[in-house]
Amino acid sequence: MSAPLIACVPNFSEGREVRIVEAIIAAMKLDGVRLLDYALDAGLNRSVVTIAGEPQAVLEAAIRGAGKAAELIDLNRHQGEHPRIGATDVIPFVPVAGIRLEQCVLLARQCGQEIWKRFNIPSYFYEAASTRPDRQSLDELRRDQFETLRESVRTDSKRRPDIGGPNLHPTAGASAVGARNYLVGYIIYFKNNDIAATRAIAREIRQKQVKAMPMVTGGQAQLTMNISDFNVNPISALYAKILQLAQKHRIEIASSEIVGLIPESACERDCEWMRHLNGFVPSDKILERRLEKPLEWPRA
Repeated sequence: MSAPLIACVPNFSEGREVRIVEAIIAAMKLDGVRLLDYALDAGLNRSVVTIAGEPQAVLEAAIRGAGKAAELIDLNRHQGEHPRIGATDVIPFVPVAGIRLEQCVLLARQCGQEIWKRFNIPSYFYEAASTRPDRQSLDELRRDQFETLRESVRTDSKRRPDIGGPNLHPTAGASAVGARNYLVGYIIYFKNNDIAATRAIAREIRQKQVKAMPMVTGGQAQLTMNISDFNVNPISALYAKILQLAQKHRIEIASSEIVGLIPESACERDCEWMRHLNGFVPSDKILERRLEKPLEWPRA
């Protein structure tokens, strides 16, 4: 039986300063942990990092990354299009091989306890790690954003963190720590900035396994999606529906991209959506291939 393997995909509220993001990543370098991917988005002012390896080593790497982010990111000065509650905004643990989702829940709970103990950063548990039904959804946890949440936790007990607090960290906010199966991050860009049409499309495609967020960055409308079960919702079917809705609302798809990595089983090689991806290189973007040839760690 193969050794247990998990992934962790922390999202940090910094997407413009490469030196800051690479310093955070360098803090996560540990024996038994592989760096699979990282990407910065200046418009969203957000970065997404993917690491994988032995469960306890990945857990420790995520904790150290949260600590370094708290040193380097001040949410009071942060501006970006993406909703956020923390310098390390989300920390999801994902089973890859030889481990169950329930075990990743335990890792998520341990992570929340440790970042509070070491750095005074409180945590909310979401998805499979949630302790309350109203906190399963990441969208619900982040609906207030940092500026509003830091006030509401003082007066509304329902908004207080699961671990730590009741106040948020003054500069690093709070983190949403969770456990989930592997999801695909997928963005479609449109040829204009018609946010009203993009919002309408988002409303029509949202469902339990598809989260959709409309926004405008750099004068261009985009639809950012998280697809949590690509077996139930193949990306080809989702793309076809969005294409139909775009025609209905008289806007045109310009391009698309995968955020982070995609499992081999989610790829549909002969489908239109894959032909339209920006800069899709299988050796760089497919999870299983990147596991075989991970990235070099940035220097501290």
